[in-house]
This record gives sequence, C-alpha cells and structure tokens, in this order.
Amino acid sequence: MKFSDIKLVLLIGIIALFCMQHTLKTYSTDYGEVAEQYKKPIQYWQKPSIDAGIDWKEFEVIEWDSNYYETQELPEVMLGKKLFFDPKLSSSSQVSCSSCHNPELGWGDGQEVALGNDHLQGKRNTQSLYNIADRTSYFWDGRAKTLEEQLVGPISAHNEMNMKPEKLAGKLSKYKEYKQLFKEVYHTDKITFDKIASAIVTFQKTIKSQPSKLDKFIKGDYKAMSDKEIYGMHLFRTKARCMNCHYGKYLTDESFHNIGLTYYKREYEDLGLYHITKKSGDVGKFKTPSLRDLTYTAPWMHNGLMDDLHGVVNLYNSGMQMINPSPEEKKADPNFPVTDERMKPLQLNNQEIDAIVAFLKSMSGSYYKMPRPEIPRQ
Repeated sequence: MKFSDIKLVLLIGIIALFCMQHTLKTYSTDYGEVAEQYKKPIQYWQKPSIDAGIDWKEFEVIEWDSNYYETQELPEVMLGKKLFFDPKLSSSSQVSCSSCHNPELGWGDGQEVALGNDHLQGKRNTQSLYNIADRTSYFWDGRAKTLEEQLVGPISAHNEMNMKPEKLAGKLSKYKEYKQLFKEVYHTDKITFDKIASAIVTFQKTIKSQPSKLDKFIKGDYKAMSDKEIYGMHLFRTKARCMNCHYGKYLTDESFHNIGLTYYKREYEDLGLYHITKKSGDVGKFKTPSLRDLTYTAPWMHNGLMDDLHGVVNLYNSGMQMINPSPEEKKADPNFPVTDERMKPLQLNNQEIDAIVAFLKSMSGSYYKMPRPEIPRQ
C-alpha cells in the first residue's frame, strides 16, 4: 500500500471517529445566550472569523421573485423551457437537459455522478441550476465563462447528450411546431444553434432560489430561525471558519479550492482546475459550490461523495491536512496536490456539528413546482 493510500485510510478512519462521537456524545450549550446576540440588524452582528487577504462579503438576502409566473409566460422563456425538457436535443432522443437537471431534485439529478447517453456515467456530480444567471464561471473546473458556452458541453459530450451542435438545428427544423415557435420568438422560422442556446439560457436564468429562513431572519423576522439554527450560524461565521469560502448572497466565493479530495494517482483521480490551466498549483481545485437550497441538492462534493450533512461537516472538521505531501514527495512530484491552507482542524463537538447542520438546512427556501411542458411532436 502506498503511503498516500495509508494517509487516505487514516483520514477515513478519523472521519468515522468523528461520526461515532456524533452518535455517542452529548453536550450542553445555551443556544439562547448566543442567539440573542444576532437578533438585531446584520450590521451589528459579530464579524466573522476571516483569514487575512480574503475579500469576503456579508450575507445578503434573496427576495421573492414576484414576477415568476409572468416571466414563465414570456415567449422566449416558454420556447427555452420546451427545449430544456425535450429529449430530441440528444442523439438518441432519450436524454434531455432535465434528465440531469430535474426541478423535483433541486435542479440536479440526485445521483453521485451524472448518467447520460447509453447510460454512460460521468466523473462528476451534477451541479444544481439554482441562481445560475449570477455565476461567474461554469462546471466544477470553471472551463466555461458564459451560459451559452456551458450549454455546448453537455449537448455534445459523448456520455451526456451525444449530439453534434451543428446537426441539432436541422433535427428540430423537421418539426413544424418548433418552426412556428421560433418564428414567434425570433421573427424567422429558420432554426439555428445560436437561437436554441439563447432560448435555453433565457429559461435557465429564471431558475432562482426563493427566500429561506435565513433571509427572513436577516430582514428582521427573528422568529424565523430557531435558537439552534442561529447558534449554528454563529459557529458557521466563527469557529467553523466556513465564511472563508462561503459568503455573500449565494454563500460562495465563486473561486476554486483543493479540499483534499483529488484521489491523486488512484482509481478515482480528478485533478479539477489543473485540467484547464495546467498549473501545478491548481491540481485538485474545484469551484466552491453555493450553499443555497442544500436540502434539495444532495449528494454533495464534485464527486458526489457525501449524502449526509453531518458527514460533510465532519469532513471539514478533520481539517484534511493529513493527506498533504511530504517535502520530499512534493519535490519529486511538483503536481502532488496540497490541501488549501484555509482547511484547518476545527475541534467542533457533537452539539456544535448538530447546530451547524441545522443552520445549513435553514438556507433552503421553498420552490415552485414546475410541470413539464408539452413537447412538439410534429
């Protein structure tokens, strides 16, 4: 067994020990004493524990999308929705965008990794589409900078929709209903891939989170969150160090970090951002996901490793630094991934982990039911 594998086994053992502690130990904490400190306008809250040099942002509320239903009736949105749910966008006419981005599953697929054309599996977990209009890059490795660019990836990938973009317009042009719909939106019945992409992107931009308990609390409804959830928020901002990466409106820094899950030189290796930049410092870095609507978007991590929030917090609680290379290993292999220095052992106890999990769940809002649209058949 390689030394790196031994370290991975030790890591798993440590995480298992944390989980055992979670089951066996109880603690006593007065949630209310801490909670009272936050029942006031956000500008008077205790500042979070942030490392030097991090340009963090304070929490920001999400407002109700009061125009949601009117927006869904806009012609381009309606066209984009039909295209999004239509399996004809795949070469087999069996896989649609909604196969991996199901509104009933938090706009993900509920699986560890994506399953596409010919039941081929991808290597990474399907990311939710919530608030996709406000992201600055796309995919776990950030390889796409616009939604239109991102769209080409899953449509053309052999293990996803396996459709050549240059042939898609011709395929849809055989359907009179689609030609009529495109004419209503773009004033010409000539279908092109650019118009297909524009319609789908316009629809995707309407997929937004709705206000959660956290948003209501920030706006002054101090009964919206329980004292336990507020205590978890306090820990999130302080002892647990979460706001070094998860902050602002969508609880993400929109950046990339290596938290120690690269499986370097092992069966499930994934080098993340390095595949795009080819920089040794980017080995194992993946984009920081938003924490909005976590209740609906399991499993989590770029590889779908975790399906329990207690497990996620225990993972971070361990610090993950024990799988770093020795100086000799790094010298021999400059690409040997180094865990982000923001990851540190947190010394969270059982009750603190429970409270953080309660807070993470409080960031999930309600969501609109979305009936699948009628798909053009002729």
